[in-house]
Amino acid sequence: MKGKVKAPDALTRTASLGRIEVSPRVVASIVGHAASECYGIVGMAARGLRDGIAELLNRENVHRGVEVQLQSGGIVIELYVIAEYGTRISEVAHNLMSAVRYHVERTLGLPVLAVNVNVQGIHMEADRGRH
Repeated sequence: MKGKVKAPDALTRTASLGRIEVSPRVVASIVGHAASECYGIVGMAARGLRDGIAELLNRENVHRGVEVQLQSGGIVIELYVIAEYGTRISEVAHNLMSAVRYHVERTLGLPVLAVNVNVQGIHMEADRGRH
């Protein structure tokens, strides 16, 4: 029978004393906090644009700017971010990919198959140019 294989609801590992489960929301929180520490990233953005405007999420809701796909070989991560105006977005995104992969693999001990970065907007300081 052909069809899609259902993705697991949680990362599950069996240990000598029992089973360990980590929900995708926990993975998303790890990703969001790692991203918020990266140079050039102002913060996480909500996944959908409203009227073409990206919504900047507060630190308690960073998981809303992350999609996590749990696959049998590892994790695929989709990030939605707002970058700082004046930074080289390609370099910021590359650094973000590396940082997220490092933090997730170090914290969970599971391979990250892909980190996809979606820049939803840029942030400009309000007081620039007012002299």
